Amino acid sequence: MGSNIIKRALLGQFVLIAEIGVNYYDIAREQGISLMEAAKMMILEAKKSGVHAVKFQTYKADTLAAKDAPSYWDTSEESICSQYELFCKYDHFGREEYQELRDYCCKIGIEFLSTAFDFESADYLGSMMEVYKISSSDLTNLPFIEYQAKKDKPILLSVGASNADEIDRAVTVIRKYNHQPLALLHCVLEYPTPYEHANLNKIIALRQRYPELLVGYSDHTRPDPNYEIIKTAYLLGAVIVEKHFTLNRNLKGNDHYHAMDPVDAANICRGIEYLNTICGSGKLICLDSEASARRNARRSIVALKEIPAGAIITPESLTYKRPGTGISPAQSQMVIGRKAKRTIMQDTILTAEMFE
Repeated sequence: MGSNIIKRALLGQFVLIAEIGVNYYDIAREQGISLMEAAKMMILEAKKSGVHAVKFQTYKADTLAAKDAPSYWDTSEESICSQYELFCKYDHFGREEYQELRDYCCKIGIEFLSTAFDFESADYLGSMMEVYKISSSDLTNLPFIEYQAKKDKPILLSVGASNADEIDRAVTVIRKYNHQPLALLHCVLEYPTPYEHANLNKIIALRQRYPELLVGYSDHTRPDPNYEIIKTAYLLGAVIVEKHFTLNRNLKGNDHYHAMDPVDAANICRGIEYLNTICGSGKLICLDSEASARRNARRSIVALKEIPAGAIITPESLTYKRPGTGISPAQSQMVIGRKAKRTIMQDTILTAEMFE
């Protein structure tokens, strides 16, 4: 079947991925519904907003973080300071639940993804996804990257908090075992990312260093009023954009405070569509809408003075005026030296039938 988001990206079409992650836990708690109901509700809202794929995070706290691993997020938004303690709150789903979510995605027509954080989940998610997503946090986990690369599926690799040599090594490992489409997603591992730290020119650097790869952007900034961060990322060449997704940005917790909501997602899609409209195809051709102006604003060769019948046309007898409905000045050499068939009055636009 293949991945629709990869097909879009290879055609240079914008792809928006809603990173639901584990935000459905807090939505379930807020609305008094089950985790599955909340997850499906978020998938449906993402679909209605124009999002192309949803992504979850699949992990178990015991295999992800040591007991004393410290936080790396804004603790004024998420007060838990232990990675292990936080991840224990959000690791309840397993194979059966993700299969149900994947089936629901297929039913409503949106692509399902989930980032695997251990070998077991990488195995069972393989039958549910057309694309593997590898987190920035695993960029140097080369054995795990190799394991997923051997699944021989397209890969989205986030490259936050990395140096060029680390990206090179990860790409080399992937390409040793996998020649499917590969996308590198610029991101900043700062939650939330201040606008001035977005470092969007890294998108250009990635495109220059890896011209054969797709490039995208995983965004951790708070949604700005006009979505300038994401629109700029797209204009710089990020065809795939991933952003955390919530139904309530005011919720305290893991990834709500820098997430987009359904209104944001719809506005982002509309904004990119408008950018595509105003940017056009980029082809070096005259537009159909310019045809009239092209004809009337350009110049033709015009008689500067009366030219008698039988006279040889000289440069001194010619000038160049609008409209461009006669012989173009670019073709003046085909006129100079020719003989006039008849008298040509001053200010006449010259045409080919006037000459022998």
